[in-house]
Amino acid sequence: MKIIALNGSPRRNGNTATLLHKALEGAAAAGAETECVDLYTLDYKGCVSCFSCKRKDREHGHCAIKDDLAPVLEKVREADAVIFGSPIYFMNLTSGMQAFLERFFFSQTIYSQEIPSVLGKKMPSAFVYTMNVTEQKAEEYHLKNSLLFYEMAASKILGIVPRRLFAYNTVQFSDYSKYESSMFSEAEQKTYRQEHWPEDLQQAYELGQALIKGAKD
Repeated sequence: MKIIALNGSPRRNGNTATLLHKALEGAAAAGAETECVDLYTLDYKGCVSCFSCKRKDREHGHCAIKDDLAPVLEKVREADAVIFGSPIYFMNLTSGMQAFLERFFFSQTIYSQEIPSVLGKKMPSAFVYTMNVTEQKAEEYHLKNSLLFYEMAASKILGIVPRRLFAYNTVQFSDYSKYESSMFSEAEQKTYRQEHWPEDLQQAYELGQALIKGAKD
């Protein structure tokens, strides 16, 4: 049983990465083999609309671009479960995660009403989102609705509705005095983290366990 996590944050040890590793810890405790890929360490780009993945004279489901992402896409196809993790930049996934999803999701679909996915199996998945806004602000910005398309795509292509984890009001800097950040209160941000971060980590751990249980069922 293999689960792979995709870290769509440029920070390899930031909030998103920490939650992903905690989720993988839970998955490992449930008996899974785990791997985390830091997307921003790779040299790749998004879909170039070459349609090679949809040609009738080729096997479907494989992206034709040969770059650092190519072997990762194959690893995800072969996995039993997958976690997509991204901080929210300008109310959206990072460009690195969007480019990954373009390549992965588009290559797993063909223009057929009868065949919504060429993956060939059902795969449990989850989206882990981190952001420096409060839950109230996220609701005001309709953030969950704006991210829903990615989850709908995952549901169609992977065959199972993805789970989701939101971590709000995260701490961005170790020292706020070094940056122009007057709209935030360092004390309030860090107090919130002390109160809520352990809960976020526990939810991530349980998420990893749940995905492996779903993959075994």
